Amino acid sequence: MSARKPASPAPQRQYRLSKSRLLSFLQCPKRLHLALHRPDLAEEDESAARRMAAGHGVGEIARSLQPGGMLIGHDDDLGAALAETADRVKASPRVPLFEATFEHEGVLVRADLMLPQGRGWRMVEVKSSASVKNYHLQDCAIQTWVARHAGIRVHSVAVAHVDTAFVYPGRDNYRGLLKEVDVDGDIEAIAEEVPGWVSEAKAVLAGPEPAIPVGSQCDDPFPCPFYAHCSRDLPPGPEYPVELLPGVAGKRLAAALRASGIDDLRDAPEERFEHDQFRRIWQATASGEAFLDPTAAKELKRLGWPRHYLDFESVQFAVPIWAGTRPYQQVVFQWSCHTESKVGKVMHREFLETGGGDPQRRFAENLVAALDDDGPVFVYNQSFEATRLKELAELFPDLAEKLTGIVGRMVDLLPITRRHYYHPEMKGSWSIKAVLPTVDGELSYDDLDTVAHGQEAQAAYLELMAPDIPSERKAELERGLLEYCRRDTLALLKLTRRLTGKN
Repeated sequence: MSARKPASPAPQRQYRLSKSRLLSFLQCPKRLHLALHRPDLAEEDESAARRMAAGHGVGEIARSLQPGGMLIGHDDDLGAALAETADRVKASPRVPLFEATFEHEGVLVRADLMLPQGRGWRMVEVKSSASVKNYHLQDCAIQTWVARHAGIRVHSVAVAHVDTAFVYPGRDNYRGLLKEVDVDGDIEAIAEEVPGWVSEAKAVLAGPEPAIPVGSQCDDPFPCPFYAHCSRDLPPGPEYPVELLPGVAGKRLAAALRASGIDDLRDAPEERFEHDQFRRIWQATASGEAFLDPTAAKELKRLGWPRHYLDFESVQFAVPIWAGTRPYQQVVFQWSCHTESKVGKVMHREFLETGGGDPQRRFAENLVAALDDDGPVFVYNQSFEATRLKELAELFPDLAEKLTGIVGRMVDLLPITRRHYYHPEMKGSWSIKAVLPTVDGELSYDDLDTVAHGQEAQAAYLELMAPDIPSERKAELERGLLEYCRRDTLALLKLTRRLTGKN
């Protein structure tokens, strides 16, 4: 009987890598491992979906600016995409290619634009950001390495990003929206590192889940969708961590306190707080009682009547949709105003544009009519509202005097609150959402289901403008937007009363 031959080792599974997977590896090897082996653990946030939608919109514009171009499709059959790309690269005459697909050593990439250049090609990666980022260079280095090793003559490489100086003239004319930046010199050294990245990434995928603790990599350059999974076993932190101290100086002091073994603000000795604001935060946190400086009442009581409490909502587009607007311009579409008389009578007025057109003219007209010429206008973080009004004044000269007059009447409650008020439950934040529950226990933003913060307001407005939106959903979004903005200005009124000693 012949001896049994030893069993051959099982072949190691080969993983195909994409550019996005390699970029995930560079952010954190554990993120790559989880993305392939445990994708069910991912918890994508709203910002990721918005970035993707913006990227698709900018990509479509980039293609439209290359007449005669051809899209390599086959999203569900990458083998077919590779084959069609190979055919189109060799075809004559050559035309711009969109989503051209290349593979080398198990790494597959799809180039946004491949433009004929001499006897070779110019590769352009299209980004919805307003400048070239460091991770864009890694992106381009991976693409270039794969394409060149796949036999493509890549003569030059560029990143096309959104130019925020572009003013949309209307009529679907987006020539000038994108600004190309050559990155050949920037990626030359980076491309030499790509083979090492590929080898290390494949080793990570073939092995167990890496034991990498949470850290700064969890949100650099983007929030990781596996953060909840990776942080699930972390012990609960202190109720009032020293890191709630605000600003750069606060973070520096927090690091010093941590280094000395103090992680809860209440355990720190008073002599560590030389800064007046930090001392007030410490005293309120240690005592459990709010700090209210009585000079706030004196400062506010000097102001006249009626008192207007004002808040705006705005929307931004990577690709502007209204003539005369720019990419990422803050376009105001909604305002809310509570007006209080000297005897305590309160009136509320509001504006929300739902017609789908540029909302700025009607926004400005209605605001000017509502605020008259009398009384201070209270806002929270004045730079936002003041800047928007100045932009509107420049846009509509006939309303400029009234609009700039409103700016001159503004009273910014944010610095007043920072100087004179702090509650332990604010936990180092002076955002209006942190402050409101501490001045009125019956009010917060937690009961707002449809719209509860600014990013949701933008998303709701974008959905509201869709021409095919069902009437019931449109009504729901309108109610959500109005209630959210109304809550903001009611919060300003309640805060002002608290600062002046009123219930």
